[in-house]
Amino acid sequence: MAKEEEEEWESTEKAFKDEFIPAWQKQITLRAMVTGLILSVVFNFIVCKLNLTTGVIPSLNVAAGLLGFAGIRTWTAVIDKFGMLKQPFTRQENTVIQTCIVASSGIAFSSGTASYMLGMSPYIASQADAGNTPNNTKKLSITWILPYLFVVSFAGLFSIVALRKMMIMKYKLTYPSGTATAYLINCFHTPKGAKLAKKQVRSLFQSFGFSFIFGAVQWIVARDEGCGFGSLHTFGSEAYAKKFYFDFSSTYVGVGMLCPYMVNISLLIGAIVSWAIMWPMIEEKKGDWYSAKLSATSLHGIQGYRVFIAIAMMLGDGLFHFAYMLVVTISSFTKRDPQNDYSGEEDEHDLDKKIRNDYFLKDQIPNWAVIGGYAGIALISVIVVPIIFHSLKWYHILVAYLVAPILAFCNSYGAGLTDWSLASNYGKIAILTFSYWVGLENGGVVAGLASCGLMMSILDTASGLMGDFKTGYLTLTSPRSMFFSQLIGTAMGCVITPLVFWIFNSAYKLGDPEGSYPAPYGLMYRGIALLGVEGFGSLPKHCVRLSIWFFLAAILINLMTQLLQKYETKYEIYRFIPSPMCMAIPFYLGGYFAIDMCLGSLILFGWQMYNKQKAKDFGPAVASGLICGESLWGIPASVLALAGVKAPICMKA
Repeated sequence: MAKEEEEEWESTEKAFKDEFIPAWQKQITLRAMVTGLILSVVFNFIVCKLNLTTGVIPSLNVAAGLLGFAGIRTWTAVIDKFGMLKQPFTRQENTVIQTCIVASSGIAFSSGTASYMLGMSPYIASQADAGNTPNNTKKLSITWILPYLFVVSFAGLFSIVALRKMMIMKYKLTYPSGTATAYLINCFHTPKGAKLAKKQVRSLFQSFGFSFIFGAVQWIVARDEGCGFGSLHTFGSEAYAKKFYFDFSSTYVGVGMLCPYMVNISLLIGAIVSWAIMWPMIEEKKGDWYSAKLSATSLHGIQGYRVFIAIAMMLGDGLFHFAYMLVVTISSFTKRDPQNDYSGEEDEHDLDKKIRNDYFLKDQIPNWAVIGGYAGIALISVIVVPIIFHSLKWYHILVAYLVAPILAFCNSYGAGLTDWSLASNYGKIAILTFSYWVGLENGGVVAGLASCGLMMSILDTASGLMGDFKTGYLTLTSPRSMFFSQLIGTAMGCVITPLVFWIFNSAYKLGDPEGSYPAPYGLMYRGIALLGVEGFGSLPKHCVRLSIWFFLAAILINLMTQLLQKYETKYEIYRFIPSPMCMAIPFYLGGYFAIDMCLGSLILFGWQMYNKQKAKDFGPAVASGLICGESLWGIPASVLALAGVKAPICMKA
């Protein structure tokens, strides 16, 4: 390691040598939990809205850490002026807040209210035609969603917590998001970092204010369906009919600024390949390949090609990454070469490493409590889940809980190496497995979707917890306080997520392909369950053949990317290869949101050309503000919709 890097590592804990580190109980303060609760509501609205629109969710860790810092710093400054400050604001408390927020908003994703759970609803089932029977649908209601989430969402926290020392200290896994969050929090709490953080908070609130006001303006001119800025034929009426138009969504622009360039370009490529080339060609075969009398939403018509080709690409992408992660995991175990360790922490200064190890080992979580917790949750699930979902039997749940810890370890280990959580891919495998096992006549569609939820919840929370342990390790936050803040955040999410979803579900028609909230994954996840119970026989003509080709194409694209990444280093061509998973999303939705997100990339690119350092420092803050502002406008907009209040103006093209 270069001398400058050595000095940088050496100074990390030196900068905090005079810092007061509270006991683990005092790291979880009342002010931290209140801040976490308020921001959890905000972030649940953001994630729920993104889930119900595009399904593309960027990392919100920066915004969570930044807003948590701003909230407590403002509070402590006011209290300090009155001489009432009893405990200073530390990086440990900041870490606890961030963990609580991310754990809570993570439930909004793993709960599947916009994917597998929505796929159970009668409205989505009516679009799918096949499998639309009473035992293969379930009406969405808080009365069963809330207890179901409480039963399944905590198991992941107990599944592999006993392996934390091995994952963090022995194998030194990077967990890039966890490491980046720790770096951010450490920076916030140095004098220079605190000064920059104040400027970042100012930028965030400025873009937040603009986005919120613009969201209100958009509502004013959107009295009826088909009104508003999104109805403008930006690129002409023909392009608009093929879903190519600028949506004027500051949320998508902000998401585009946070997502890597290639993600946004992949979305646009997918939209062009499907809506500009493939679907017009297939629609010309109407009456030959599929009946001309079918509705536009029928899976036996054009919608079948859109949904199942997208599913094929997602499954191909997921299968490749599952196999790749398995190879990487086995390979890293067999090599165990210190030279190839993952975090580069062997080069850290010994003092930093010793301090972090000591604090990480200080407050242990007893293994008996962990094993007992997981066994207790499994027992409750075996009893409760079959009561909620009659098509799932106790032995189905037991098998899922026996397999889950192994998959949770694989997923968490892979996330530590690459920052990829494949929880949704494991969930798709669970859908196919359990829906086939139960069968269509016995309610296999609902059984498959419910088992997906169980698997996703365990795997997603497990990898999230391990990433947070990495953050705690680098900020000297007690593992015990991290674990309990995860528990509290998860409990918050289990209550907030169903309530936020209920607001959206009551105010809007979720899952309508032509509506404001098309929820693309609802129909896609139900389509996967239908494949499990019915096979490919029910699909329209040539749909299977096209799906197989796109399934193989997804695998080949990923294989090419990995080979180029390993063997071609001069030009780094792999950076310009699109992602099959991202290409698949607009196959169903169209290109409107991809255009907004590409505009976000263009803004960030131009900013970097003008001033690279400022773009790096303030880009994530501005993007987070754009996302938060318009998403938060969703709260008053939903309340107005529930009250039957309509906008005063209708602006049309």
